[in-house]
Amino acid sequence: MKLRKRALIPLALGAASSLLLATWTARSIVENRSAAFVADHSAELPFCKTAIVLGCSSTLSDGRTNLFFENRIAAAAALYHSGRVRKLIVSGDNSRPDYNEPLEMKKALAQRGVPLENILCDYAGFSTLDSMVRAKEVFGQKQFIVVSQEFHNKRAIFIARSKGIEAYGLNAADVAASHSSKTLLREELARVKSVLDIWILARSPKYLGPKISV
Repeated sequence: MKLRKRALIPLALGAASSLLLATWTARSIVENRSAAFVADHSAELPFCKTAIVLGCSSTLSDGRTNLFFENRIAAAAALYHSGRVRKLIVSGDNSRPDYNEPLEMKKALAQRGVPLENILCDYAGFSTLDSMVRAKEVFGQKQFIVVSQEFHNKRAIFIARSKGIEAYGLNAADVAASHSSKTLLREELARVKSVLDIWILARSPKYLGPKISV
């Protein structure tokens, strides 16, 4: 038994090394191909017809407010009121009747003074790739600003520009590391998946559907 356990050690070390290498490689690819197109202030970005606001739950599992959500909504509303964009597309998960990210975003934006007629819902933004490709293929947008936290924006910009979309990112305020460590860890793995999806698997959105006029 001890010999068998010892034999597994090199395999475990090899797997860990491979994962670290994949993570570092994906991080470098995403950073290098997106960093020039994201900004902390809307004045640093071009005027676009639309912005895509990437979804997440408005509350945490324990019922507390999700600061990622709140900060994205604040940034998106400020972007709209700055005049840099005329329409907001809120893109998120509505795979269950009792879970509707786009509707929650739409309500929150309306509370911040964004007219309802200028908010469109993408109910099939099941992943960042889905949101980016659907913005182009379903909503007809080939140029737009993405609103999320910086780490998420960079991955979204990498995906969008790999798909021939002129995308820029407005960075919403980050959340303290003490409240976001799990999210940041997931992001490292998500970047590996995104590079595989784009460069190897050529993955398409789960669902496209009819065109929607903006």
